[in-house]
Amino acid sequence: MKNIILASQSPRRKELLALLDLNFTVEVREVNEVFPESLDVSKVAEYLAHLKAAAFTDIRTDQIVITADTVVILDEQILGKPKDKTEAVKMLESLSNRSHKVMTGVCIKSKDKTVSFSNTTKVFFKELASSEINYYIENYKPFDKAGSYGIQEWIGAIGITKIEGSYFNVVGLPVQELNEQLQNEYF
Repeated sequence: MKNIILASQSPRRKELLALLDLNFTVEVREVNEVFPESLDVSKVAEYLAHLKAAAFTDIRTDQIVITADTVVILDEQILGKPKDKTEAVKMLESLSNRSHKVMTGVCIKSKDKTVSFSNTTKVFFKELASSEINYYIENYKPFDKAGSYGIQEWIGAIGITKIEGSYFNVVGLPVQELNEQLQNEYF
């Protein structure tokens, strides 16, 4: 049996990987998460997942490292994590009454091989009132979330009208596809 390492500080990714009933440990390496500006936005999440996996140069034969990165894409622009309340308000206003894409790139690395993939979900928001945006930011402080929101939080419950694709992908880890890759490639 392989020892699985989840290379993520995200409590949400930890919860999602636990859904697969796999034993794993969490270990994070320092990585400068920068991507080339010329890189197509559809390739960024997977690029960053590879970058995080590359930090693990000492993998033993009995280990598998799983890395992931999630980006929110609106009008072919990446909405990162907001720096402050003003930026969070601006992001949520831009998502209001529109659809956008959430893409998670995943990299699975062992001593012998590296497998990666990305998963995309289309998310639709209703028209958000300023009072709803302000309430959410004040009470949920979404400053650690791409696009300034968490689908699993209050804003998702009151604001998201539908999704096309994996809900878990929007939370931060496409667990169904990850499970398929692990079963096909490593177990």
